[in-house]
Amino acid sequence: MNTLPDFCSPVPLDKAYRLLNHGPTVLVSSAHAGEHNVMAAAWSMPLDFQPPKVTVAIDKATRTRALVDGSGWFALNIPARTLAQATLGVGTDSARTMPDKLQRHGIHTFAPPDSDVPLVQGCVGWLLCKVLPEPHNQQTYDLFIGEVTHAWADSRVFNNGHWEFDKAPDDLRTLHYVAGGQFFVIGEGMKVGE
Repeated sequence: MNTLPDFCSPVPLDKAYRLLNHGPTVLVSSAHAGEHNVMAAAWSMPLDFQPPKVTVAIDKATRTRALVDGSGWFALNIPARTLAQATLGVGTDSARTMPDKLQRHGIHTFAPPDSDVPLVQGCVGWLLCKVLPEPHNQQTYDLFIGEVTHAWADSRVFNNGHWEFDKAPDDLRTLHYVAGGQFFVIGEGMKVGE
């Protein structure tokens, strides 16, 4: 894995929830015992501010789930428009039946400092999360709660704790899955109040 790209800037943890607040599709990545994987998830959201927490549904049938269960860590990667096909691919194909799915779908990763959890290149936001064990929710609903320990964003599109999609190239707009292989990308901004 490569190291953090130059445009990957730290996000203060009190602003990390803003990376997910607009409801993007995410890529969930994890690693355990020398293996890593990435899957797509449309069901994730910020949960709390201090300390920052997120939730995400990770089906027990996925290989990523086994890695999260084994390591106690995951990352939520926020893909941009250029990763739409790859996002659909890693969300459709399982590493259990297609061990080379990341290579097949052109997913490349890099390593955050002091962590084995891979982060996905081509994304515009990354949240590294430690699982807060809730066995009943995890087993019954496949629902994981993670405490965000580190967050980064692409400084070309996220600055001073805010998304700036209107100032960025269209390729850096985030994906929003609506089923049946269809995504929308984030649209035009509109500021009201403040």
